[in-house]
Amino acid sequence: MQQQDEVAARVRQVIDAAGVSAREFARRIVIDPSKLSRSLNGTRRFTAAELARIADIGAVDVGWLLGSAAGAAVTASPVRSAPASRPPVPSPEGGRPLQIVRETVRLVAERGFHAVRVADIAAACHTSTAAIHYHFPGRDELLEAAVRWCMDEDTRRRAEATAGTRHAGDELRLLIELQTPRTAQQRRQWCVWLDLWAEAARSTTVGRLHVEYYRQWRGTVADVIRRGVEQGVFRPVDADGAALALTALIDGLASQVLATEPDGRDDGVPGTGAQAMHDALIAHVDACLTAPTAD
Repeated sequence: MQQQDEVAARVRQVIDAAGVSAREFARRIVIDPSKLSRSLNGTRRFTAAELARIADIGAVDVGWLLGSAAGAAVTASPVRSAPASRPPVPSPEGGRPLQIVRETVRLVAERGFHAVRVADIAAACHTSTAAIHYHFPGRDELLEAAVRWCMDEDTRRRAEATAGTRHAGDELRLLIELQTPRTAQQRRQWCVWLDLWAEAARSTTVGRLHVEYYRQWRGTVADVIRRGVEQGVFRPVDADGAALALTALIDGLASQVLATEPDGRDDGVPGTGAQAMHDALIAHVDACLTAPTAD
């Protein structure tokens, strides 16, 4: 227990030296912020892979983090020194672990998770497969990190886009726009989600994350609808049931859009593209949620 407390204290030093919040540091080492919090509070142990990522981001020795004699023998200072024979290589933005996860997400969107090899990820990151395994020992851990990163990015984009929006109707339309795959980036994001849905049916870990994300996403939509009812913008509906129906409709329409060409045409037949999806969702909101206006 004492060693666990000492490790947590050293990790706090690394976070302080990075000059970022604990949540941002968790994002950089690609773990759930609650896991980092529990580890810092002593109710959870850091895994070996997490310590490796912390050491990489903080430019310290794992031995120093552990407080081991081996670490002390390696260096009297916690900071690693670059070999004098070659100049230090600039770290990728956000650190190597975040770069690995971003490239994994990009490759998954292009090829599907099971078609992506560790060697492909290493090549995209201009590093070795050993470096990938150093940060993420197995594919399962890498997939979990990729899922969590996608969840965090999606939540961040929604929060930024709707910040300061007071009218519930406007906010719901903003959420719908964010979920409409118009751009290449939005299409890539949806491709990853579709691949993860399939994986969730086979993986307990991914399935748990899938449930966690959708609970959060539907809760966000339900809160907006509930606020709209209070504002008189929406009809007095069951907010949770309405959120379930709307999010299911978004998922179903998006899967159809992703099956079409980027211009929204399927074998030359218009009507299955992003704009058609957006129009259908707005029509659903107007028909099932929007309160009638007095003449």
